[in-house]
Amino acid sequence: MSELDPRYERQVLVAELGEEGQRVLLRSSVLIVGCGALGSNLASLCVRAGIGTVRIVDRDRIERSNLARQTLYDEDDVAASRYKSQAAAAKLRRINADVTVEDHVLDVQADNIEGLLDGIDVVLDGADNFEVRYLINDACLKHGIPWVYAGVVATTGMSMTVRP
Repeated sequence: MSELDPRYERQVLVAELGEEGQRVLLRSSVLIVGCGALGSNLASLCVRAGIGTVRIVDRDRIERSNLARQTLYDEDDVAASRYKSQAAAAKLRRINADVTVEDHVLDVQADNIEGLLDGIDVVLDGADNFEVRYLINDACLKHGIPWVYAGVVATTGMSMTVRP
């Protein structure tokens, strides 16, 4: 492996990825909408994989009931009444300081979704409502940005990739 960070050594060994694939990841950007159980895990995996820019959006504060499922948060976050996106971003930056992590505390709406997509290569849906998914779909189709719908209810999970 040439000048790539040794943290990516095992990924580069995967034939389908290799060094060039890792370089693509390092130049890539992702928007993660929702930083609950699914979104926080997606964000952690993206940062660990070396996605160059990870933009996370969530409007909620961390609650005690989140701690069993949302792995980026802890009791200190609850006590401080931190917003999910801000607490997640702080932890993600400690996981991989070479990744640019942007956090936005806001409601995804028609008047801000397109700004959130600026410079984004792919959107990962960790939202918990269909209104936001419709906004993601419409904006991604308009701008030709692929997005991945994902949902988890109890012990059932599903996903769908949309490639405009």
